[in-house]
Amino acid sequence: MSLQTHLAELERKHRQLEEAIAQAIASPSSSDLGVAELKRKKLLLKDEIERVRLTMPAPTLH
Repeated sequence: MSLQTHLAELERKHRQLEEAIAQAIASPSSSDLGVAELKRKKLLLKDEIERVRLTMPAPTLH
């Protein structure tokens, strides 16, 4: 898997977690602990996205 593909997949998962968090917050039956766990996972994904971006070569101008 290329770095670009991996990055796109991580960003997709990040968006899905963002949506899940919004739904959990809007739901009166969701627990604070569940929301906190989703936020923790989202933060870990964000960190992984940044690590991948730092390892990608800079675009070259021709």
